[in-house]
Amino acid sequence: MNAKRTLALAAIIAISPLNSALTDEAVPMVSLQRLSLETVLSIAKASIEECRTKGYQISVTVVDRDGTVQVTLRDTIAAPITTDISRQKAFTAANFNTPTSQLKDLVDTPIGRIDGFIMHQGGLPIQVGGALIGAVGVSGGPSELDEACAQAGIDKVIDDLEMAL
Repeated sequence: MNAKRTLALAAIIAISPLNSALTDEAVPMVSLQRLSLETVLSIAKASIEECRTKGYQISVTVVDRDGTVQVTLRDTIAAPITTDISRQKAFTAANFNTPTSQLKDLVDTPIGRIDGFIMHQGGLPIQVGGALIGAVGVSGGPSELDEACAQAGIDKVIDDLEMAL
């Protein structure tokens, strides 16, 4: 009876999908694409310029895929609070990998109450080849303008990013 059980167990393990995951050689490291300082500065400056043409002074933050700040710029007379809000919008867009404008239904949920998330327009993920590589957040204008300015920043560099793949 023990031999039959052992044989049955061995047969189950041999055909199990888990077995292939255990026997395949694990990759010891993963490569990630990161935005250069020059690229994040281009995104930030283009976002500020777009909002200036509309008559608003804003702050803009660009984060990496984990939500870690790479650059924050505040225009000359933008309110100081806009730097924190732009960072939180970028952080939220990176963590959800979606525009913050699409998260408004989560505002009054437990997730929406977590410190550091802002679920209002103005945060956009930066995606290249279907992969999240960062996010940009803008604060200081009306919400729909914040998002348009964030998009202008991404548009400034997206062709170069796609060509770099």
